[in-house]
Amino acid sequence: MADSDNAKDTAEPKKKKKGLKMIGLIAGVLVLAGGGAGAGIYAAQSGMLSAAPHAAVPDTPQLVPKSEEKRASAGGEGEAGGEGGGEGTGHGMATPAGSGGDRYASNYYAMDKEFTSNLQDSVHFIQVGVAISTPYDDRVIDNLKTHEIAVRSAILMSLGQTSEDQVFTVEGKRQLQQRLKKAINDTLKEKEGFGGVSNVYFTNFVVQ
Repeated sequence: MADSDNAKDTAEPKKKKKGLKMIGLIAGVLVLAGGGAGAGIYAAQSGMLSAAPHAAVPDTPQLVPKSEEKRASAGGEGEAGGEGGGEGTGHGMATPAGSGGDRYASNYYAMDKEFTSNLQDSVHFIQVGVAISTPYDDRVIDNLKTHEIAVRSAILMSLGQTSEDQVFTVEGKRQLQQRLKKAINDTLKEKEGFGGVSNVYFTNFVVQ
């Protein structure tokens, strides 16, 4: 009996020691984990670390919401509250509400000089005035002005590929608009990496 009691006495301290060792290990792990987390938080807050590298965002033109569209003022020189100002839309007044319409603003630009070109396989020539619209900010128009010489050249080349049949029909004129839009956007993409022109309009159209 005495031997069995001694065995129990020696076994219990060993179990206690193992238990204490396990508790010590767990406590050490928790301390290390807590310290690492705290160090990580401190480093993140101090700017030493970042969660992930920020991808470079290209500086490209941005879409303009319809609510920020540039609108013509009514009443001639009489702005809102000025002399001769009517009840129309002026600066500082709300945009008239309506159903439908474009989602984004239309930013217009009319090119200064008209374009004159011979028609394909024809003795006739065409003279057109061209304007563009874009839903993006002024950087598209700035790009167009910067590269106007290259854009004008692209437009003249497209006009030179136009036949008589196209210039005398509505559908042909629409096809010409699409070709001119592509020519302008292709030129801007080549020069700036971004097109942005959504529509081409004719401000003048003469065939002689």
